[in-house]
Amino acid sequence: MYQLSEMQSALMPAPGVDLLGKDMREQLSDAALRGFFRIMELWAIKDSDARMLLGGVSNGPYYAWKRQPPRLLDGDVLMRISYLVGIFDALNAIYGENLADDWVRLPNRNRVFGGETPLAVMMQGGIPAMVTVRRLLDARRA
Repeated sequence: MYQLSEMQSALMPAPGVDLLGKDMREQLSDAALRGFFRIMELWAIKDSDARMLLGGVSNGPYYAWKRQPPRLLDGDVLMRISYLVGIFDALNAIYGENLADDWVRLPNRNRVFGGETPLAVMMQGGIPAMVTVRRLLDARRA
């Protein structure tokens, strides 16, 4: 028989990852950027649009990151990549591979997008828009 404290701990959500801590950023930066560039390739996203998804990164750092990822990204960039990875995972769980990779570039009639593409909405709205898209897809997946 479970004790009340065991039941409560089993129901509590797992602690989140601290993307702002230096140790965690060092641990995740390389893999995060490699994953980001792979997703951009699969989604057929232009470099100028990919830079906007990363928060408006200028050409110099962006292309340096493509050649050799830095040891340490800032928390904002990691947060953006985290949401994009979640969106990528959700799309692949919901749709077949082809539609999952095209979905961000297709005009969408959902109220969230107002006829725009999810890519355009996320580029214009930044992290809050990425959160909305991810929640929408997670709700569809559930």
